[in-house]
Amino acid sequence: MADASVVVPSAYRNNITAVPDWLNKGDNAWQMVSAALVGMQGMPGLVILYAGLVKKKWALNSAFMALYAFAAIMPCWVLWAYKMSFGRRLLPFWGKAGLAVSQDFLIGQALLPSTHYIDEDANAETAAIQPWYPTATMVFFQYAFAAVTVILLAGSVLGRMSIKAWMVFVPLWITFSYSVGAFSVWGGGFLFQWGIMDYSGGYVVHLASGTAGFTAAYWVGPRLNADRENFPPNNLLLALAGAVLNTHICAATSLLVWTCWDVLFFKKPSVIGAIQGMITGLVCITPGAGLVQGWAALVMGIASGTIPWYTMMSLSRKLPLLQKVDDTLGVFHTHAVAGTLGGALTGLFAHPSLSSLFLPIPHSKGAFYGGKGGVLFLKRLVGASFIIGWNIVATTIILLIVRVWIPLRMSEEELKVGDDAAHGEEAYALAGQGEREAYIQNGVEIEIPQV
Repeated sequence: MADASVVVPSAYRNNITAVPDWLNKGDNAWQMVSAALVGMQGMPGLVILYAGLVKKKWALNSAFMALYAFAAIMPCWVLWAYKMSFGRRLLPFWGKAGLAVSQDFLIGQALLPSTHYIDEDANAETAAIQPWYPTATMVFFQYAFAAVTVILLAGSVLGRMSIKAWMVFVPLWITFSYSVGAFSVWGGGFLFQWGIMDYSGGYVVHLASGTAGFTAAYWVGPRLNADRENFPPNNLLLALAGAVLNTHICAATSLLVWTCWDVLFFKKPSVIGAIQGMITGLVCITPGAGLVQGWAALVMGIASGTIPWYTMMSLSRKLPLLQKVDDTLGVFHTHAVAGTLGGALTGLFAHPSLSSLFLPIPHSKGAFYGGKGGVLFLKRLVGASFIIGWNIVATTIILLIVRVWIPLRMSEEELKVGDDAAHGEEAYALAGQGEREAYIQNGVEIEIPQV
């Protein structure tokens, strides 16, 4: 029996019109904090990571490409892309475009209308997802993932993609590529209905960005030979600041394993390698973060510190395609390979009880737990194939259309000079560094960049 003497704080009384009965303040606060943390991975996280990992003459351009993407996604997201990703179904893999800016829409309880599960007999078994916080919170939370995905993609084309082409590419890619993967897996599309579980973006974010980035790198073309052969990071301490270590078991293990492989084969540990290993660990655990047990996360960390290391440090030097495509920061290895690996391992290790909490669809458990668990593993491979295929095709079409009006690649002059030619600005205003020095050759004044 309740104690009548207990005084309920006014903020939790049900008779306050500003606080609807369905609102859970704790859920809402945590979701907002989570959205802010995801957003910080992009800005300032990836902005300063890219600025530090590239050659000095590309520091400003690289940071700006990331910053522009972070900003450009927001209007696209609220004007049409959010509902294409999480709205009502238009096609099995796509939602209907629509505005997400009105007060009536944003202050109401969040609802993902296409996520009701339909069984084989076309009878709805579970209601659509409806968390205990406003739609505005959901829109902001999912925006952060969308923005980070595009920024990750940028890592493949740093140091030569035209900033003007990038400015056009970003809204087109979020519309015709990202929204398809997000709706298919998270928004209630056919992969969701099929039981494909992606806890926090292994497929939607990392596999998509890695595949699209590699595809974009192919069409944009390589950096100058001088840059490919000599591309030292201009500020490793800045890069470390952008790669804040999330002390998950998988991420920490992957960092250690990658470092061990570096020491074993190259006789010395690499800071860049440690950053890459941390990233591959975070990417690998992403699809199964809330679905696998701690021991499985440890195994996934060992795998993510090994297989992407092999593809980046060994296989990329042997396969002609990987040699031809200039993936500046190795996004294909750190995100596409690690994301696919994480998805496959989640299909092996997803715990039945944890899986049922996340997605109440029959046979949603890893193959390790027997029975029909192997079905999930096979479904995940097919789901990965769809994400890969769609991103290759969509990214290719978008870039081929953009290059009709805007060259995808910077001019030779801009490639030689870097930030000063592309933006008229430089990252480091140190006397005599990065300035163009003129000299006379055969009676013609020539400008030579000092890099």
